[in-house]
Amino acid sequence: MKEKAKWTRIIYIIGVIALIIGVLDPLEGSVVLAAGSALIALSTYLTHDRHWKIFLASLIMIVIGVFFLFYFSSLGGFGGTSTLSWWWGTLILPYPLGWLMAIITLIVRAANKSKQQVNT
Repeated sequence: MKEKAKWTRIIYIIGVIALIIGVLDPLEGSVVLAAGSALIALSTYLTHDRHWKIFLASLIMIVIGVFFLFYFSSLGGFGGTSTLSWWWGTLILPYPLGWLMAIITLIVRAANKSKQQVNT
C-alpha cells in the first residue's frame, strides 16, 4: 500500500511539472501539457481523490482543444488569407480553459491542504 502511494505521488508531481512546462510553447508544448494532465487525472483517480472528476474533465477539454489546434494547423490555420474564418478558432478554446481549470483546482487543493495542516 505504501509503495502504491509513492508511485502515484511521483506520477502526480511529474504531471504537475508537465502541466506547467507545456505552457511555454502553445503548439508543441500542448502534447506535454496533455500528457501531464493525463498523469494528474490518473494519479488522483488511483488515490481516490475527491477532485479526480474535475481533472478528468480538464483532460478531456485539453485533448479536444489540442486535437483541433493540430487539425487547424495542418490546414494552414484560420483567419487572414486562410479559407477558414476566425470563428473556427472557438473549437480550440477547450484547450486553455481545461488548463485553467486544472491550475485553479491544483491551487485550491494546495490551499486546502495547507489550511488543514495549520489546523492540526
